[in-house]
Amino acid sequence: MSGSLGLFGELFADAQMAALLDDRAALQGMLDFEAALARAEATAGVIPAEAAEAIGAQCKAEFYDIATIGKAATLAGNPAIPLVKALTARVAAIDPEAAKWVHYGATSQDVIDSGHAQQYGAAWELLLKRAARLAKALAELTRRHRHTPMIGRTFLQHAVPISFGIKAANWLGPVVSFHDDFMIYGRSAHQLGGAAGTLASLGEQAEAVLQAFGRTMPSIGAVNTPWHTERQRPARIATGLGILIGHLGKIAQDIALMAQTEIGELAEPEAPGKGGSSAMPHKRNPVLCTLILAAAKRAPGLVSTMLATMPQEHERAMGGWHAEWLTMTELFTIAGSALNQMVTLIEGLQVFPERMRQNLELTNGLVMAERVSLALAASIGRGEAHHLLEEASRICIASGRHLKEVLAEPPTLAGKLASDELDKLFDPTTYRGATDTIIDRILALYEEEREYMDSDA
Repeated sequence: MSGSLGLFGELFADAQMAALLDDRAALQGMLDFEAALARAEATAGVIPAEAAEAIGAQCKAEFYDIATIGKAATLAGNPAIPLVKALTARVAAIDPEAAKWVHYGATSQDVIDSGHAQQYGAAWELLLKRAARLAKALAELTRRHRHTPMIGRTFLQHAVPISFGIKAANWLGPVVSFHDDFMIYGRSAHQLGGAAGTLASLGEQAEAVLQAFGRTMPSIGAVNTPWHTERQRPARIATGLGILIGHLGKIAQDIALMAQTEIGELAEPEAPGKGGSSAMPHKRNPVLCTLILAAAKRAPGLVSTMLATMPQEHERAMGGWHAEWLTMTELFTIAGSALNQMVTLIEGLQVFPERMRQNLELTNGLVMAERVSLALAASIGRGEAHHLLEEASRICIASGRHLKEVLAEPPTLAGKLASDELDKLFDPTTYRGATDTIIDRILALYEEEREYMDSDA
């Protein structure tokens, strides 16, 4: 593959996310744990300060061969065991006494979970930055098309008029809430429980070490109890990622449907060579939407895997914990890739208001039947009004005539609605209901969060 991700991997690649989740980052995360543990134990008086310094000096990923540790992991069952051996050997070569204190009181799961927590925190922060950029683009789209009329579609059928602005606002809302979701889903914590989650090896100094350790890794956050087989934290992160990817898939699906030849209301950004067909020169395929939807279809299975890992055996899992590792990496990768693609899509989205207006008239005014029926109900009752519009709609469909024309013929609406009132009822731009209130509410939520989102970006 010559250093590439291969024929298919490049489609879902995310270089920034990969740098946070690759083997070197994982190795450094585990070494950061070992350095932090040594510092905490020195602070609590468990090990000499000189030993902590000697251990910390060897906790740099570039000192270790990833391939060697990976190969040894196949025998050990996890990469922490050969890494600790390699770290101990390096420390011993410089300070044999300090080597006695490497990994003191900890277990392999402490190393791996804490390293992963550090990686996941950094990966989530990257997603927040991209979500802030996406929210900004969606807010601009909402404002720009607040009054752009289009047809609303239910069950893929023409329903009633809406504005493209409210559709964009509804895309925006969940992206804004993703920032708040970080407080629920995105926070992880370090892990320090020792052999079976009791820190028995540290004796009376266990609590002091635990608290000092929490302070040495503030980017992760402290936890008061070990969680070796209590896997709510990674499961919550996975669920949050699944929700994010699912919402991006919803936006992509809307855009792809609106970009169909027969509809033509939206189009993906143009770029040389983008979206072409190997057989049909005229084609302009929605490539970004396709890749985002692919991520949305992959995510549920990955989230399901994370939920399936939760029932774990006693104080250490057999396979459940191990199943998390690559699953979480893949989830973060496709989330990052999908967000990148969505930012590109929304920032360059082509909108065709004239086509939206044309599509409003495809059914010859039938989309205004609800409005006319409601107006008539005030004078002739809801049941009779519904029956009248139902019959007029049938005639409209059979004859190909406009609904307003059918209704205007006597004696259909004789004495019930004036012609100028009928004209107003068939104006889709005035049938907005609470559109402006809803848009304003979502934009207000965005503005409230904008300060925090911009700081992330």
